[in-house]
Amino acid sequence: MAKKFGLGKGLDKLIPEDEENIGVLDINKIKPNKKQPRKYFDEEKIAMLAESIKEHGMIQPIIVQKEKEDYSIVAGERRWRAAKQANLKEVPVIIMDITESAVLEISLIENIQRQDLNPIEEANAYKRLLGDFDLTQEELSRKIGKSRTSISNTMRLVNLDDRVQEFLIEEILSEGHGRAILAIEEKEDQYKLAQRVVDENLNVRETENLATNYYKVKPVARKIRLDPYFKDVEKRLAKTIGTKVSLKPKAKNKGRIEIEYYSMDDLNRILEHLKLEE
Repeated sequence: MAKKFGLGKGLDKLIPEDEENIGVLDINKIKPNKKQPRKYFDEEKIAMLAESIKEHGMIQPIIVQKEKEDYSIVAGERRWRAAKQANLKEVPVIIMDITESAVLEISLIENIQRQDLNPIEEANAYKRLLGDFDLTQEELSRKIGKSRTSISNTMRLVNLDDRVQEFLIEEILSEGHGRAILAIEEKEDQYKLAQRVVDENLNVRETENLATNYYKVKPVARKIRLDPYFKDVEKRLAKTIGTKVSLKPKAKNKGRIEIEYYSMDDLNRILEHLKLEE
């Protein structure tokens, strides 16, 4: 049996001893795994790792499995990217023959151990393990060393508005902020609160307080906002201008109109339509 090394706590339990084959491969024969949970990579950190590899070599092997004429990465895509930047021709590998479920488990565990997944990637990986491979939360908890409560809380983040999820992916907001914003059901209201949190640089506790009292602090505005008349006005304005328009009613028949634009070209188009171009 070949000696296991540098795999990290928990990974060795997922790798069948009789399936392991340690060696080196042409780096161009190795391809990323399209189904791996991690989608975003910090290019600055990869560049730093590439410099380390140039100086010290590649200490930890990449875990791969055979896929037609090439090999797909099971764990170690960040190291593979750094090795390519370092212009390595060959890299150390562990070649395995395992199930699709085990591939995802190993990828997930490695990234969690290195804290390489953003909260949304982690939530989607949990959902896939539970949904596609019929794992229970208790089984998943044992495999990755996280409590069922922690897993459940992370999975709930996929219920956030897509724009709020993007804030978490880009690390503009933390997972704690995301969980606090989940106290609000309406997606548009989630985004509005998230935008306020970003603009005012609010911490998690402040976000929790705002989310808990979100509908209490603006009862009049929310009641007016639901009036069918305002919805109809919004639709007519949006159709005329060609972009999303929001009415923000306040008390005593006051309010404001918000017109969204998505690029400078879009803004110039709107200004031209409103006869406001220079």
